Amino acid sequence: MLRWLTAGESHGPSLLSLLDGVPAGIELTSDDLKDALARRRLGHGRGSRQKFEQDVLTIHGGLRHGRTLGSPLAIEIANSEWPKWEKVMSADPVAREDLLVDAGTGDEREIARNRPLSRPRPGHADLSGMLKYGFEEARPVLERASARETAARVVAGRVAAALLEQSAGIRLVSHTLQTGSVRVPEDAALPTPEDVPLLDADPLRCFDRETSAAMVAEVDSAKSDGDTLGGVVEVLVYGAPVGLGSHVQWDRRLDGRLAQAIMSIQAMKGVEIGDGFATAGRRGSVAHDEILAAQDAPEDSGRTFPRVTNRAGGVEGGMTNGQVIRVRGALKPISTVPRALRTVDVATGEQTTANHQRSDTCAVAPAAVIAEAVVALTLADALLEKTGGDSVAEIRAHLEQTRSLQSALTDRRPDSTS
Repeated sequence: MLRWLTAGESHGPSLLSLLDGVPAGIELTSDDLKDALARRRLGHGRGSRQKFEQDVLTIHGGLRHGRTLGSPLAIEIANSEWPKWEKVMSADPVAREDLLVDAGTGDEREIARNRPLSRPRPGHADLSGMLKYGFEEARPVLERASARETAARVVAGRVAAALLEQSAGIRLVSHTLQTGSVRVPEDAALPTPEDVPLLDADPLRCFDRETSAAMVAEVDSAKSDGDTLGGVVEVLVYGAPVGLGSHVQWDRRLDGRLAQAIMSIQAMKGVEIGDGFATAGRRGSVAHDEILAAQDAPEDSGRTFPRVTNRAGGVEGGMTNGQVIRVRGALKPISTVPRALRTVDVATGEQTTANHQRSDTCAVAPAAVIAEAVVALTLADALLEKTGGDSVAEIRAHLEQTRSLQSALTDRRPDSTS
């Protein structure tokens, strides 16, 4: 079993990522994790915060000389802006007068960051969290609810992706299907692992160049209007073996686990496996992926029992079926809207407008990278559940045995004498 937890607040001293159950022998370096964090910071529509807040990474355990040890992997992502927030986010009590001065710059914004945030933002965790935990302001809620937490999940996902590729040849790709009202054509080609550098270089992580340009224009338009945008991202998984997940209990179904992982990302409001909602409007005769016999399969299919289509998105009955896994997540527009929305000042009960801090116009591109990370974590857990193994070498051996047993069934050919 692979377990992971994160800790820390958005403007706290650091974020922490702890992974338990990581097998020994995964080749990994701190540069790999830094690269993953850098990918999360990319994307047209990001705010100024991405420019001045730097991720300072430290590995505290579980890795030696570029290989995992089999012990828990502990990773810290320090916040370079912590000195500005040391009083506001102090773990120990702070005198009230210390919160009424700036941070030494004479900047009014430095004073403002110390003030109670009593005007909750519609669409954010602010008000629900205040009511749930009995807080008089939103700071204790928004600091943990912030999507900054996903930096800790992205580094954990990079570890999981290395495990998947090195032990089972599984590779992941994330890309953007929709930004605001602009969507990739339905017949557009899907990116492959070889296309990842192109996606990383694209301003909105879109594989269709013309659509990407239209997305950029959509983001620019929203920014000039003082507004924000959401969108749809997709994670593709190549090379997953048959049989990850299970049909026997609700919490072992892989599609359910993937859906929960995607929905756990801040601002996600919908999940789709394969064709999902489109399939709901089809008749059964055209909704499912027909199975071909070996002698009828195209030579380049690479499968003993290939499919004509992949509308199920690589998962049937809660288990992988050997096809490319396709998982989509729908991201709502960012709730910190420059053109502030109506709310209530909890301190006074008066109608007002919501708090506004620095924010992105659109975070769809980083959301794709984050979705890739949580999918990797979910699949790595399912792989270890299927194969067991305390090391990469042992996982490979168990997986090879499983494939041999499956081949004994799937390699049957029609009896030519019958």
